Amino acid sequence: MKNIRNFCIIAHIDHGKSTLADRLLEYTNTVTQRELQSQTLDDMDLEKERGITIKSHAIQMDYEYKGEKYTLNLIDTPGHVDFSYEVSRSIAACEGALLIVDAAQSIQAQTISNLYLALENDLTIIPILNKIDLPSANPEEVTDEIMNLIGCEYEDVLRVSGKTGEGVHHLLEQIVERIPAPVGNPDGPLQALIFDSVYNPFRGIEAYFKVVNGSISKNEKVKFFATGKEYGADEVGTLKLKQVPKKTIQCGDVGYLISGIKDAREVKVGDTITSFENPADGPIEGFEEVKPMVFAGIYPIDSEDFEELRFSLEKLRLNDASLVFEPESSAALGFGFRCGFLGMLHMEIVQERLDREFNMNVITTVPNVSYFGYSKREPEVPILINNPSEMMDPTIMDRVEEPFIKASIITKSDFVGPVMTLCIEKRGEIVNQSYLTSERVELVFNMPLAEVVFDFYDRLKSISKGYASFDYHPIGFRASKLVKMDILINGDMVDALSSLIHDSNAYHIGKKMCEKLRELIPRQQFDIAVQAALGTKVIARETIKALRKDVTAKCYGGDISRKRKLLEKQKEGKKKMKQIGRVEVPQSAFMAVLKLND
Repeated sequence: MKNIRNFCIIAHIDHGKSTLADRLLEYTNTVTQRELQSQTLDDMDLEKERGITIKSHAIQMDYEYKGEKYTLNLIDTPGHVDFSYEVSRSIAACEGALLIVDAAQSIQAQTISNLYLALENDLTIIPILNKIDLPSANPEEVTDEIMNLIGCEYEDVLRVSGKTGEGVHHLLEQIVERIPAPVGNPDGPLQALIFDSVYNPFRGIEAYFKVVNGSISKNEKVKFFATGKEYGADEVGTLKLKQVPKKTIQCGDVGYLISGIKDAREVKVGDTITSFENPADGPIEGFEEVKPMVFAGIYPIDSEDFEELRFSLEKLRLNDASLVFEPESSAALGFGFRCGFLGMLHMEIVQERLDREFNMNVITTVPNVSYFGYSKREPEVPILINNPSEMMDPTIMDRVEEPFIKASIITKSDFVGPVMTLCIEKRGEIVNQSYLTSERVELVFNMPLAEVVFDFYDRLKSISKGYASFDYHPIGFRASKLVKMDILINGDMVDALSSLIHDSNAYHIGKKMCEKLRELIPRQQFDIAVQAALGTKVIARETIKALRKDVTAKCYGGDISRKRKLLEKQKEGKKKMKQIGRVEVPQSAFMAVLKLND
């Protein structure tokens, strides 16, 4: 145990942490020069394309220092706010963390958020200044920022370059020197924390865990606390670039477990594994169920593909346990699924993976969040509202509560005005404003989550010229004056375009929606009315003008009554067509709300 070091990486999504992780693997001879490639640990095409980590990745390295052999377990965590749940579980499995800060871009909001998470778990932090080889690097100023943030000394900040390999050997020595060995009872009952799981199509779910107390052996019967189910440990081992089977995983070490589980819901990240014969008294504290933040409907373009979509989502959930879905139906779109995501990036990734990995063309409805409604009869009993169609009748409704978040934005001091204007426009209340340096400001707001779901992040990046970083965490529910806005097309309500919005924004958003739909819906042979309505009250309207065929083109000369007769006949035909005509709403219209401010 004394020669084991477990650590994770805390970094912003684009801080070159994958390059630094590659260097650590290379210098400890964990991978050969032939196996080494860019972003070695990121095995999804999407991860390599976007330069982000979507799934946690664990790998074991062997390192010799001062004549002694050490086992280093690295858990490479996602940096984006949408995957903070996975980060929190990975941090719980470590004793130390590498805080990687870009020498050119300085500290970002998401980095600070994950740093606080690590400090709450009493992890030893090793601050690292990366990309010191860049011409735009500003090492002295960024070092001062790191010192102010975590209260360390100047010499504690290591300077490395993942690209050239400068300072990486010294970093490995410091990992051994500074990060403490895991603490646990090797002779006690088994307690192992699951921090990740992946799906193997041939062997079922593989659970990645850290042994906190006791040890786990091959063929031992084990029990999962969260589900209470029992399994046989068919195979246990350690995680190199490929899995290495072992007879026993000792206390303090990190490994994997294969037990033939086929359902991802049975392996919950944050759960505790214990022995069936000699069980522990209780699980490791801190386990929480995943809470989706954003909801959207996913429907197949062809209704015949419904079962195929169900199969695809179930397969996808095997590799992404944080995806939640249940069947639902829509009058406009037919049968589909109501899906819960951790955030907008998570939703985007799921859509992309459905398209690439399962060749599923889907329609995604306008994303929204969950609300709590209270009736006048039972004002203390909350009713969960996931969908605008579930909104109760205003005559029996007492109030509606919406989720609020604490948003942290770090930006250059030049953009403080525009950022504050944007947040106040989104119903934000400023909580704190602090200058990290003369150039960089941290703004903290309390805001409704529903306002952030739509176009907030894109607009924030635009007004700050890409310099602002954004992070948030939920702070509970508050009562708000929310109304259900319906979109009527040719008098028919399109339930997939309905949304719950704040009363103060209803007219503005309704008008923009109608204008956007007028551009997106193809013209027909008859006039189409596009209306936004609150209940029976229409608050905005646009008309898509009819395509007009020139029926009098064949008439030349002659009596005017002949032309008038043809026009009257055409008018009657259009009137009849308007009564029976159906309007197809294109996929672009369902995402129109997201682009209202383009």
